[in-house]
This record gives sequence, C-alpha cells and structure tokens, in this order.
Amino acid sequence: MKLDFKKLTISIIGTQLAGVLGSVFNFVSIPTWYTTLNKPSFNPPNWVFGPVGTILFLMMGVAVYLVWTKKTMFHGKKKKEALQIYLLQLLLNVLWSALFFGILSPGLAFAEIIILWVSIAITIFKFNKFSTLAAWLLVPYLLWVSFASILNFSIWILN
Repeated sequence: MKLDFKKLTISIIGTQLAGVLGSVFNFVSIPTWYTTLNKPSFNPPNWVFGPVGTILFLMMGVAVYLVWTKKTMFHGKKKKEALQIYLLQLLLNVLWSALFFGILSPGLAFAEIIILWVSIAITIFKFNKFSTLAAWLLVPYLLWVSFASILNFSIWILN
C-alpha cells in the first residue's frame, strides 16, 4: 500500500482539530469551575489530559486514514457509513466538552458520554470490516472514554 501523505495529513489534522475545538471549553473552565469540584481519588492530574488526548487523536487520525484509503470494490456504501459514524463520534466528543466544561453540566455530559461510547464501539466494529489495525487503533480511545465515563459519573454524583 502506497502512503497518501495528503490524505494522511487531512486525517490527522482534521481529527486533531476536533480535539482542539473541544479543548477550547476546557481552558476556560479548568482553572475556575473545575478546580472547585469534588473529585474522586482516581482523578488524574490536569496535565495528563492534554498528552493523552493528543496521542489518542493521533491514533484516531491514523485509523480513519486506513479506512478512507482502503481500496474496496463492493463495499463503498459500507465504507461511507463507517466514515460517517467516525465523524459523528468526533462531533459527540466535542459536544461532551461543551456540555461538561462549556455549560458546566456533568449530568448532561454523562448522558452524552454514554452515546459517545456507543458510537465509538460502532465505529470500531465498522472499521474492522476494512482494517483490523484501524479498529485496534481505536481501542485505547474506547478505554479512555470508559474511564472518562466513570470519572464523569463520579464527579456528577460528588457534586
């Protein structure tokens, strides 16, 4: 398989931009509102989220590239569906930040992160039909969102 640098760049930068868009809400609320919240003992330090997010979004970008560039004769519609659900879960990721950090609603954010988790699981399932590696690249993201769901729920309950 020949590397398509243009599509790889679009895949990675486009995915990272979604992460940057979501983090806009974080920067405003972390030093003010978020610091005042009661958090569970397993809450990571704030500095962990940036590097973890960057790495996960890089892996997501590579995953979408692998599916986007996969040559397929008979499954064009299924590939389009896989890419659409990927874009949906990116949107849901940004929406979670807007709900949790933007409108300061851990309860709404928790309801939404469950939908995000399901959309990531569906993305993994659909990506696996085109690239096993792409599917596996999304597993750490699903695990992180699983952890974030528990953290989100705990913060909601504690506050």
